[in-house]
Amino acid sequence: MQHGVLGAGGVGGLVGGALARAGHEVMLLVRPGRRDHYSERLAVESETLGSFETSVQIADRFDGQFDMVWITVKATALKAALRAVAPDKLGDGVVVPLLNGIDHVEQLRDRYGAERVLPGTIQVEAEQIGPGRVRHLSAFANVQVAPRPATRARAEALCEELRGAGLGCEVREDEVTMLWSKLCFLAPFALATTASGGPLGVVRSDPGWWTRLEGSVKEACAVGVAEGAKVAPEPILATLEGAPEGFRSSMQKDVAAGRPPEVEAIAGPILRGGTEHGIDVSATRALVDRIVAPE
Repeated sequence: MQHGVLGAGGVGGLVGGALARAGHEVMLLVRPGRRDHYSERLAVESETLGSFETSVQIADRFDGQFDMVWITVKATALKAALRAVAPDKLGDGVVVPLLNGIDHVEQLRDRYGAERVLPGTIQVEAEQIGPGRVRHLSAFANVQVAPRPATRARAEALCEELRGAGLGCEVREDEVTMLWSKLCFLAPFALATTASGGPLGVVRSDPGWWTRLEGSVKEACAVGVAEGAKVAPEPILATLEGAPEGFRSSMQKDVAAGRPPEVEAIAGPILRGGTEHGIDVSATRALVDRIVAPE
């Protein structure tokens, strides 16, 4: 398949680089005015996939036919970034978002049509270390997609390509559970590490911070269940207890670098859901307040 990647950061660079190395045509769509900052070589540093360079195309506007258009920008940049992919230029292509949060799925369906959006999630720690240079930090890079009947065959073919490129991929039957499963892990982890200013090991070693994270996990799962997701706090907390001490969230890295954090995309569904369903989300609210209005 032919792949366009909107968002040439850590996630987009890793996915695009792995697919390009496996022999697939990949075009990175970069911000207007940034095209000259990229060569048509993408460098990936990864202990899991190995360190490698591969050839990609670079463009600042979508003007070709692609089977898959990956959306891997930050949620804070989504509206502006989508100007590069006009609906009438998508053709038979399918949009695969790997953004944090939940709200973007309906936004994309409103723009491109319900059958042209294949919701996805990714579990990975990856970062851009320069234009066209990506560092893969986690021992995993697992994609999940939840197709509708019209996109199922393409979703299965996509997973086969990703696995062939060295990434994990799974087709899920339940979109709501897929999205909330990630959010119930990501939101408490991102909020607690960002509010504390330390990696996961610091949060785990401090009873106060761990209590805040644990409370946020339980709140997120309660809202997720009310939204129709099959989620529970126990396996999420077990994963957080066993994750590497140095594990850091992208939100924490954004704040440290002076970039706007994805607070609304990551925490917004939990806070709004708490209000809608009458669920106490005070632990999550307290973490958000420490980030947006630090003492």
